[in-house]
Amino acid sequence: MPAQNVNPTRMELKKLKARYATSRRGHKLLKDKRDELMKIFLETVKENKRVRARVEEKLRRYYASFGTAGATGNPRIIGEALLAPAGKATVDVDLRNLMSVTVPSYSGEGIEVTINYGLAFTPPGLDSALEELSDLSSEMIKLAELEKSAQLLSAEIERTRRRVNALEYILMPSYAEQIKRISMKLDEDERGNTARLMKVKEMMVEGQRQQKRAEMFGEDYMPDDPSGAEIE
Repeated sequence: MPAQNVNPTRMELKKLKARYATSRRGHKLLKDKRDELMKIFLETVKENKRVRARVEEKLRRYYASFGTAGATGNPRIIGEALLAPAGKATVDVDLRNLMSVTVPSYSGEGIEVTINYGLAFTPPGLDSALEELSDLSSEMIKLAELEKSAQLLSAEIERTRRRVNALEYILMPSYAEQIKRISMKLDEDERGNTARLMKVKEMMVEGQRQQKRAEMFGEDYMPDDPSGAEIE
């Protein structure tokens, strides 16, 4: 980041030091937030992996049962049997806060399947497929919650990481560089003022010395020539 032109004054130095201290505190808080978000994200991903494995296994059994029903039964009869609604599902949607990230919370018992067709002409595999679907729906609701939570957490982690990097590699070094330049300028001015004060003091002491010498010898006060030779 290019250096900014700032007035090398003590007031400006005080402001920059306050901003630098605030940046350091914000950097620490954001790093802690990022670390906690990473912890929650990894736990969510692990849980998502476990639930997804269960869903995929139940989907495999569902497709196997439905495929068996389609292979052993009449497709037209199966289609007519599935025309009537076989059940209902209720899903409650709520929101919760995780480290300033609003994530959804789904709750529901899944699909309650009811058989609305006659059993005489439908293959037995169709009943098994519907039972698998009923057992699968609640797991899919949980999987949807975990997938969305992981997506939102990932986006927040990325935003927090960019802010941490901006503070650590751009803003804080810029403040530190400006503080260093102003401090060096003020130190240089202070050394110059000290040198001038010492020169003035030296001149005053020399003038007092010459005045005392004139008083001791009863002579009128006459300062020495700047070249070092006394004035006659």
